[in-house]
Amino acid sequence: MSKPRPKDKSFAIPKLVVWEAWRQVKANKGAPGVDGQDLAEFEADLRDNLYKIWNRMSSGTYFPPPVRAVEIPKPHGGVRTLGVPTIADRVAQTVVAMFLEPLVEPRFHPDSYGYRPSKSAHDALAACRERCWKYDWVIDLDVQKFFDEVPWDLIVRAVQAVTNARWVLLYVKRWLAAPLERPGGALIERTKGTPQGSAVSPVLANLFMHYAFDSWMAREFPGCPFERYADDAIVHCTTRREAEYVLGRIAARMQEVGLALHPDKTRIVYCKDSNRRGRYKHTSFTFLGFAFRPRKAINGKTGEQFTSFSPAISPEALKAKSARLREMRIHRRTDLTLNDLAAWLNPIVAGWMRYYGRFHRSALNPLLRRVSFYLKRWAGDKYKRLRTHKRFQRWWRGLQEREPGLFAHWQWIRSY
Repeated sequence: MSKPRPKDKSFAIPKLVVWEAWRQVKANKGAPGVDGQDLAEFEADLRDNLYKIWNRMSSGTYFPPPVRAVEIPKPHGGVRTLGVPTIADRVAQTVVAMFLEPLVEPRFHPDSYGYRPSKSAHDALAACRERCWKYDWVIDLDVQKFFDEVPWDLIVRAVQAVTNARWVLLYVKRWLAAPLERPGGALIERTKGTPQGSAVSPVLANLFMHYAFDSWMAREFPGCPFERYADDAIVHCTTRREAEYVLGRIAARMQEVGLALHPDKTRIVYCKDSNRRGRYKHTSFTFLGFAFRPRKAINGKTGEQFTSFSPAISPEALKAKSARLREMRIHRRTDLTLNDLAAWLNPIVAGWMRYYGRFHRSALNPLLRRVSFYLKRWAGDKYKRLRTHKRFQRWWRGLQEREPGLFAHWQWIRSY
């Protein structure tokens, strides 16, 4: 990046911004794109690679390569297509995302939580839980194929609403039009949508939904608060009649902006608890991996039991993490020492605990017991003497006494 700057550049893009974009891309890690170049290979010739990106972006001659398509199975069937740009393209996209972020952040609605520097999924879940206690009804919104269907012209108009920087608009248009490359090498030309997984897609998606949904809701229905995380949203209403009317208006609004609500996944839900009576078709919904439904609770002051409408890890998420444990085949890794095993497992299990243990953490206990069950099988396969229950039990308790923090899940559950 120390090469002399050519004169008469079309756009003034500081070299330090490209360097900072690289730092972010490196920190986020990620797989190679269509060129097969990974982070280590890119970094091996870092100065020249970053100079090329800066030089081409500054002169208006940067053209993004195709985006590698990766299909991820959905929990309920079907697949979600993720786009994996090349390392260089991720750096270029991050340059634009860094330019847009300070412009859009002050405009965004406080209840837009996805991919924002000062917001998190837990913030959205906490707000949703509190409002479910205040409002009897929610609309569980599912925008059908958002990242595949979002119209390009409206994305560009949303970007134009916050900046007139020609280079930003130029490259946003080129990224939107970049083709997808399937595993066999076939190129898929696109006319709408923005690949989920690219560095610039989150800010573009949030910007689009700000105008298409957030500001529209604030203007049309100020008495119906909501939480939105990317294309997932929960809207709170006082009565069922109000929820039906608002849902109809939202469906019409989505059609106006070229989108549609999923007919099977969008529903009106009654937030049933001890004070809310009646029988209704839907009394639960899932948001950000948490199932909101009536649950038994205890009043900490009086000890009285009651029913609270609250979140816990969803059955789908619990099933997915259990499947991940099976795929890891922990009991077969007898080549590892106990400390190696802990170093491998702890970041994964601790991540589940941090995220899914935030609300009603006891619902995570079956998964954590499953971790211990695989550890028991590992110990029996590695040490033949521990195959009897009594010997294993003695060894397990002694291990926990000597090294109580060896495995992350022992913070919450120590049984097997």
